[in-house]
Amino acid sequence: MTNYLDFEKPLAEIEGKAEELRAMARQNEEMDVEAEAAALDAKAADMLVELYQSLTPWRKCQVARHPERPHCRDYIEALFTEFTPLAGDRNFADDYAVTGGLARFNDQPVMVIGHEKGHDTKSRIKHNFGMARPEGYRKAVRLMEMADKFGLPIISLVDTAGAYPGKGAEERGQSEAIARSTETCLQVGVPLISVIIGEGGSGGAVAFATGDRIAMLEHSIYSVISPEGCASILWKDAEKMREAAEALRLTAQDLTQLGVADVVIKEPLGGAHRDKPATLEAVKAAIGGMLAELEDKDAKDIIAARRKKYLDLGSKGLAA
Repeated sequence: MTNYLDFEKPLAEIEGKAEELRAMARQNEEMDVEAEAAALDAKAADMLVELYQSLTPWRKCQVARHPERPHCRDYIEALFTEFTPLAGDRNFADDYAVTGGLARFNDQPVMVIGHEKGHDTKSRIKHNFGMARPEGYRKAVRLMEMADKFGLPIISLVDTAGAYPGKGAEERGQSEAIARSTETCLQVGVPLISVIIGEGGSGGAVAFATGDRIAMLEHSIYSVISPEGCASILWKDAEKMREAAEALRLTAQDLTQLGVADVVIKEPLGGAHRDKPATLEAVKAAIGGMLAELEDKDAKDIIAARRKKYLDLGSKGLAA
């Protein structure tokens, strides 16, 4: 059963009526409802196109947070082979919000690291809704340094509302861990490909996404703060999140124009959750293309180009 977003309620009504008709026909074989149901299907298809042809930034936020979107685990299972998870930061504990390990991508050895939100209540609690603690970022640092030592490209899959803001996390050095992870991203001499698959929230995302290439799914978001948080600070009213989403320029399209993101990966009509296999294939093709661009570069050139990329941020698209 599809979970519909607020702005999709008219679509839900039409698709619901079509399903009701077919359910009635299944109970009574003498009923012929296919023509009427097909007409409703056509109407729903037209409405889906209309809804998604010009999504506002706030609606893109809603799509990016859809609970049925493919998560890190889905990408790892579909795109990588021989995945061997590596756990722990060798200092305090393992953080289930961060998944990482050795794998093969198109038979090429790589290190993959990502945020995992979970798929149901139990797994979301286990993975802390994808919000990493200091040990998660320190685990990422350990894996990135290992990849650098053995010459393995790094692929990061970003999907987090932000780093966990709890008391324990702050006591264990949350800000230092995020800064260290970001620093490590800048220092490794191997290709680092980052894909924003859902939410890219605050420093919790930057710590994984300071890469040579940043790809964003069409309806993903990447921002220094959530629209609700921004609205609470600027307007003292979280209900102004729509205005905040507009002002933050957090969409893949805006960020490509500004030079923050490099690639926009097209999603199936209606969002990644409506056709997961197509989304996974599109991401696979994008990762393959970005890795091919970097495969012949040596460590010094990779580090120099990466540093220049981030030092030049802000010089592109300022007049937009």
